[in-house]
Amino acid sequence: MTDINQVIDQMPIEVYERLRSAAELGKWEDGTVLSEAQRDSTLQVVMLYQARKLEQTEHFTIAPDGKINELSKAELKKQFRGESIAEFKVQDL
Repeated sequence: MTDINQVIDQMPIEVYERLRSAAELGKWEDGTVLSEAQRDSTLQVVMLYQARKLEQTEHFTIAPDGKINELSKAELKKQFRGESIAEFKVQDL
């Protein structure tokens, strides 16, 4: 069996994205539902990939040291300050 570190090192970003989607949705692209074991394993691979290959600083992502990035409430407010999610006119409501 191949070492998990080799798998992560050789994994293309497209495979990571498919695995991440499956872990998030709980099903494969063809609609087949992941078993509990598949979901656990997929989530572990996704987290390993994120920690080793992606430099993420967003809230609740995996940092290179394997820890979860947790931003404070003040940091999150600063990050989203001034950005509106949606704008509506009175006649639209």
